[in-house]
Amino acid sequence: MTEAAAGTGAVTADPAGEVPVGGPSAGGILARVRSLSPDLTGALRRVADQVIADPAGAARATIVELAERSGTSPATVTRFCRALGFDGYADLRLGIAAETGLAARPAGWTVDIGRQIQPGDPLEQVLNQIMAADTQAMHETAARLDLRCVQRAAQAITQARRVDIYGASSSALVGAELQFCLHRIGVAVWSWRDVHDGLASAATLDNRDVALGVSHTGQTRETIEILAEAGSRGATTVALTSDSTSGLAEVADILLLTAAQATPFRPDALSARHPQLVVLDLLYIAVAQQLHDRADAAFQMTARAVHAHRSARGR
Repeated sequence: MTEAAAGTGAVTADPAGEVPVGGPSAGGILARVRSLSPDLTGALRRVADQVIADPAGAARATIVELAERSGTSPATVTRFCRALGFDGYADLRLGIAAETGLAARPAGWTVDIGRQIQPGDPLEQVLNQIMAADTQAMHETAARLDLRCVQRAAQAITQARRVDIYGASSSALVGAELQFCLHRIGVAVWSWRDVHDGLASAATLDNRDVALGVSHTGQTRETIEILAEAGSRGATTVALTSDSTSGLAEVADILLLTAAQATPFRPDALSARHPQLVVLDLLYIAVAQQLHDRADAAFQMTARAVHAHRSARGR
């Protein structure tokens, strides 16, 4: 268990061993429901799906109404509430009502985020729905993110001899963005997407180094293996994931949590990119702040180096 996970709502097994249990304070309630949903089965999963599809309706419904809408029973809804760390359904309703009320006002949403995008939908409607989903995901990420962990990760990178970033598929693209930003301000940083190259690099790290693994689910076997290898060599390990109970979170010293809003044609792995980039951008800025003079000098030098390759109008 990571130190960060304990501060961000770590999840443990319930006494019956059936479902994960965690505190309602672990970031946004709806973000937590989405995070736990893949691990739920049967009736509990149907309750989670109903809450995700219509959170405002869940906030207004009685326990009997929510049970009917999800095709379950009031007892199942009560078990679902306890899986989220609530004493009962009344507490869950109040929490969702407060969250949806606070979230909707600043974002100005008029789009039904839970609605399925249809093949014939006009692009304007699709754009509005994507914007609403991404905006909500970033708000939920901000609610889940422990800024103390970001600060710790930035401090570790600032002091590191070398930084390795690992990820597969779309997570590798996200990791490469951070590698580009840190390299631009003079940090010795590499990004690896191949498991063999990543393992070989991780094996050469030590307690002067930092290793960061990116995986939305936190279940990508290769990324977990590489981060564990880096940790076994003494490197400070950082995980960027949406699941505080995942295998990747378990092998990390510092945990950075994100949220995502999946839509048709943009499953979790793709819809997670913008929240992930927001967190990594924050991490990059935190590093640049701590390395201000050095970072500013490096940025000026790199800007001058490419200046001649801009068009005359751009110059």
